[in-house]
Amino acid sequence: MAERRDNSRHTSRSALIAAGPRPAELPQDPFAPDDPFAPDGAGPLERAIRIGVILLGVVAFWYAAILLTGAPRFILPPPDAVLASLIGDASLLAENALTTISEILLGMLFGLTVGCATALLMAASAPVRRWMLPVLVASQAVPVYALAPVLVLWFGFGIWPKVVMATLIIYFPVTAAFFDGLRRADRQWIDLARSMGASRGDVLRLVRLPAALPSLASGIRIAAATAPIGAIVGEWIGASAGLAHVMNQSKAQAEEPRMFAALVVIAVIAVGLYFAVDRLLRLAVPWRAETA
Repeated sequence: MAERRDNSRHTSRSALIAAGPRPAELPQDPFAPDDPFAPDGAGPLERAIRIGVILLGVVAFWYAAILLTGAPRFILPPPDAVLASLIGDASLLAENALTTISEILLGMLFGLTVGCATALLMAASAPVRRWMLPVLVASQAVPVYALAPVLVLWFGFGIWPKVVMATLIIYFPVTAAFFDGLRRADRQWIDLARSMGASRGDVLRLVRLPAALPSLASGIRIAAATAPIGAIVGEWIGASAGLAHVMNQSKAQAEEPRMFAALVVIAVIAVGLYFAVDRLLRLAVPWRAETA
């Protein structure tokens, strides 16, 4: 009789593992149709038209601001001058953009890795959670931007102060979002898994992790939006390369169009990074992209 129960428990556990990491559909779909992950149904042409209209609106507002305020060229250069600088200084901007992009991507890599590891440790161990939560909350009392001069002092004017800045900025939101998702896994699914003989590792892998992916995705989106800020602030404080370094040099040389051109490139990088991450999240968490 005991052997039969053991075989039944083993079979149930094998069935749970074979089900894979994707969670079963819930009776009420909480992800449709107002889910921010859901596709908007727009085709490539519609998206291109939308982007074109937005760009034309920005340019029109820019010219209107110059005409209405009478701002001189050294305060607000016209869009055509900025466009000329984008073309004429393309090689300079591209070279420094690669530096800034490297800082952002490395900061995201380290921030996501450390943040996810911290969240997993906190979810798996109550003592770790009791020690780490006060530290995480207290860390937010110190503005990360205030650490920029200290990081430059410690790591010099190279790439690493900016990488550390980006890492620190995204660490807390990623950790908090992922831990919240792990903690909010449906108790019924956890109890069901345990009744089928799942170990703690199985529950984490088959129930908690899939349930936490939407929350982690939200944290990654925040990381994609804020990581460029950390890199740019670090470059402003002290750098020998990067787009903020170009802006500082252009300001000192009274090259305002080039300064605004670097700002435009920064905006393009930030927007492009956000939507690239959004696309990757739709592929990595496909059940979040389904509509009702």
